[in-house]
Amino acid sequence: MPLAQPAADLWTLLADIAEETPEAPAFLHGDRVLSFAELVDSAKRAAQGLADLGVGPGDRVALWLPNVPAYPILLFACARLGAIAVAVNTRYRAVEVADIVGRSGTKVLVCAPGFRSIDFLAILADIDPTALDRLAALVTVGEEPASVPPAIERLRRIRFERLLSRPRLGANHARASAPCNIFTTSGTTSAPKFVLHRQGAIAAHAQQVARAFGFAAPDTLSLAVLPLCGVFGFNQTMATLAAGKPSVLVESYEIDGIARLIERHRPTTMFGSDDLYSRLLDAVPGDRPFPSIKWAGYAAFNAALANLPEQAERRDLRLCGLYGMSEVQALYSVQPFDASVERRKKGGGLPTSPLAHVRVRDPESGALLGIGQPGALECAGPSLMTGYFGNDAATAETITADGYVRTGDLAELDGHGGFTFLSRMGDVLRLSGFLVNPLEIETHLQKLPGIEACQTISVARPDGVRAVAFVILAPGTGLDEAAAIAHCRRGLANYKVPMRIFAIDDFPKTPSPNGFKIQRNKLRDMALERLGD
Repeated sequence: MPLAQPAADLWTLLADIAEETPEAPAFLHGDRVLSFAELVDSAKRAAQGLADLGVGPGDRVALWLPNVPAYPILLFACARLGAIAVAVNTRYRAVEVADIVGRSGTKVLVCAPGFRSIDFLAILADIDPTALDRLAALVTVGEEPASVPPAIERLRRIRFERLLSRPRLGANHARASAPCNIFTTSGTTSAPKFVLHRQGAIAAHAQQVARAFGFAAPDTLSLAVLPLCGVFGFNQTMATLAAGKPSVLVESYEIDGIARLIERHRPTTMFGSDDLYSRLLDAVPGDRPFPSIKWAGYAAFNAALANLPEQAERRDLRLCGLYGMSEVQALYSVQPFDASVERRKKGGGLPTSPLAHVRVRDPESGALLGIGQPGALECAGPSLMTGYFGNDAATAETITADGYVRTGDLAELDGHGGFTFLSRMGDVLRLSGFLVNPLEIETHLQKLPGIEACQTISVARPDGVRAVAFVILAPGTGLDEAAAIAHCRRGLANYKVPMRIFAIDDFPKTPSPNGFKIQRNKLRDMALERLGD
């Protein structure tokens, strides 16, 4: 049975399942069903096709793809070759793609020119040709446009279907120690770092998550809404596969389309952000809009949706808070499924692996902290990254001498053997010597009528470090700054009260695999400019 034996590497993980249940579905996409046997066969053929293009152990293959069957096929093809799959967000454009392809030394780039009418080839044509010098080939999935930009003509182009026409690669270079995946950090304040994982860590984590989340249940069907290029969506899909169960690949983040897929396929589980669930609940009426979903993995990004888990609960949608990041993989921990909604709504929870450990450290003194004391979260366990590809200095700064990852997150131990995520350390405000979670201020401000969203940063002033808030207002409303500050004074300690509150049309953002991340550094620059600094 799947999960009965630990898989040493990614290829073994897949091959063992395919040998036991070859005809079982692995992926559903549109009207297509890809069985485990077909996945193995296609991956072997794609591996030979990539080998014909010069790809071998350690070489990089960039996957600039949506959630389509080509993605897992090429992922396992890379695993069999001992090559490294580089995840590229489909939202990325010329500058970002050039950086990833260039710095990673990508040998083959795979894209889907017809996806959502995005002209991937035109984007490539805008890239400085030197960034593509190391490319041996461009592999295209699906239909190509009628005309190809002249700048792309010089690149060798191969249709993905041609790769699948190759004979099956006989040699197997998969190893537990072989590097296999690169995920990129968001890069909101600096160039993205390349998070490198080895096959053994990916395979082991997939099996641990599958066990912890009960994916081996006979009726398990996972809805893969989140993009495979991000570690959140990737780990969900790999864990489902590790249990020998199918995933429905959702190509486009379009709410009505997702709702239709839920109605059609009746998935038992899905994962997503608070924004996704909020929009789904708004789009589908009824007391039980998603009766097939036993529980849903949940990540909170929007302070304005702090009460969403309670709202979902009233409509029989059970949300469970999670924790993860590229460096430790997503689904590193999860809140207990049978816990109260007050506990389940929080990020963090219990580690999914019995070999994982967490600790919280005072960011100034370095002392380890006890239960309920907020500090810098550090994580250890078998799911950790090998390091940052091509950046030994950053690796040394992030991984401690005893093998913990410094996450850069603010958290506290919860007394249940797990932890509660509070915020990013970079988002934390140190006011009057105290660590302050900006969410506390933001939630309080959003109690005022007309304030739809809020972000809070800190700025250094002559009288010390002070909070500054930015708000987005509902249409047709205005900001009474004095009244808003007075509201804060009534409910918060004086040192938490923003010195100024500014209304803006939107927050500055940068794309990430799971949506967009707010650029708090730019908000800080905006605050300093408005304050006259």
